[in-house]
Amino acid sequence: MTWTCLAPLAAALFCCGFFAFRQALHLFQLSSYQDGSYLKAVKTHKKDFRSIRRILPCIVMLLGAVSFSSMPWMTLAGMLLYLLLNRPKKAKKPLVYTARVKRLLCCAGILAVLWLLLLNYASTCLLYTALVRQSAALARWSLLLPVLAVVLTILWEHRLVLLCNDLMSPIEHAISYHYYKDAQRILESMPSLTVIGITGSYGKTSTKYFLERLLSLRYNVYMTPGNYNTTLGVVRAIREGLRPTHQIFLCEMGARHVGDIAEICQLVHPSMGIITSVGPQHLDTFGTLTNVLNTKLELAAAVKGKGPVFLNFDSVPLANHAPQQQVISYGQEGVHYHLSDLRIDENGSRFTVTAPDGQRQSFSTRLLGQANVQNICGAIAVANTLDIPLAQLAPAVRQLEGAPHRLQLLRQPGLTIIDDAYNSNPAGAKNALETLALCRGLRIAVTPGLVELGEQEQEYNEALGRQAAACCHWLITVGDQPRTEAIRQGAREGGLHRDRILEAKTVQQAMELARGLPAEEGRFVLLLNDLTDNY
Repeated sequence: MTWTCLAPLAAALFCCGFFAFRQALHLFQLSSYQDGSYLKAVKTHKKDFRSIRRILPCIVMLLGAVSFSSMPWMTLAGMLLYLLLNRPKKAKKPLVYTARVKRLLCCAGILAVLWLLLLNYASTCLLYTALVRQSAALARWSLLLPVLAVVLTILWEHRLVLLCNDLMSPIEHAISYHYYKDAQRILESMPSLTVIGITGSYGKTSTKYFLERLLSLRYNVYMTPGNYNTTLGVVRAIREGLRPTHQIFLCEMGARHVGDIAEICQLVHPSMGIITSVGPQHLDTFGTLTNVLNTKLELAAAVKGKGPVFLNFDSVPLANHAPQQQVISYGQEGVHYHLSDLRIDENGSRFTVTAPDGQRQSFSTRLLGQANVQNICGAIAVANTLDIPLAQLAPAVRQLEGAPHRLQLLRQPGLTIIDDAYNSNPAGAKNALETLALCRGLRIAVTPGLVELGEQEQEYNEALGRQAAACCHWLITVGDQPRTEAIRQGAREGGLHRDRILEAKTVQQAMELARGLPAEEGRFVLLLNDLTDNY
């Protein structure tokens, strides 16, 4: 083919292909680079991947291939139309150009060059054959073939991501292994380091934040930052932040599959552990609540023979299946660290903790909700076991701040936001709604619903709607997924009038609706499970 034809094709391939691939790659990153989660996200966003915004530019390009003279201009027109119609949307969590993302982009670029060269060769051969045979049909196909390939590249970008990931898999495994061994070396160089593993279906991140503040009264503490709770996340945290001067390492451990906690424990070898809760979360991968329980108890098995394991006995599965080893329990009944005199209102929480030796101490916190109090009680139990007196802990508890997006209180003029937007679950959602019910004023719940609950997802979202009806004056659902209809149905069954059930496309739109609702007293808005862009 001539350069006149090849140049527009190359421009279309690299420009349109890049933006299409970037969108799919963003979804892949949000899915933690897991093929299964990514394919599920692609299915959820099927309308976006096959919308008229993507198909129309492709039709323009294909029409241009009908005529040799118009092909360059029609290809460029299709490219510009694609770029105009598919401008990147503002994302809650934008694509981060990590080293892995850059490697995948380089792989895609190399494939695009090879693809273009192959197409050029095939098209040239086909055109030569057409001239020899004097076949107009073959000549037309020689033009159509490369344009069709560009179109397929745009429409199949999600498959290209998987292909690039498969091709890069050996390199990624080698890099991960190198980082893993380096993290292992760092830990082995610190034999006096106390590693405290923290896991649970919910509450583990909040407990980690509380523990860090309380233990810092006496020790030099390092915790895994943010949501670094996978094996590779922990590896990164160790390599980037753990120093020889640290005395305690708080290691948050997340899981989506049986064996995930054991894998992290194999790396860090925890000397103590705390399990905050067991409940229905990630059931699409775990399958059953029993698998969730057994996975969380992998931490207890790893700690066995070293130090205590702290268990929240208010979580019934943990209380009923406590391991036969050194267990220190906390909660409201039949426990070592007894939580009592609990009083919660919109201004905070007050409670008393009684230690195993009979010492009692009153505590107060600005944080809302029984779940926060339970997590604080667990942190108090660990800190007191590590020789920090209850009386010394009380002032620190008053200064505690909530973990971001976990019943976080955000006050604005005429509006109070209870931000519980991170990865909610049935038990956590119920607690958040009960916290909202304590507020004196107009109570508004904003939610896109609960996810990753397998076949029970609709059932749990209907229950969420019924709970919302009992706790709030207005309900605003976000999005048009089947789960939001389940929420609205549950709310109607719970007695909330359909006129008080509103729909919004985005959280931003929902907040605008909430601000416009009439309120004589204060206005309280609960943000429940503000899902990321892959849902």
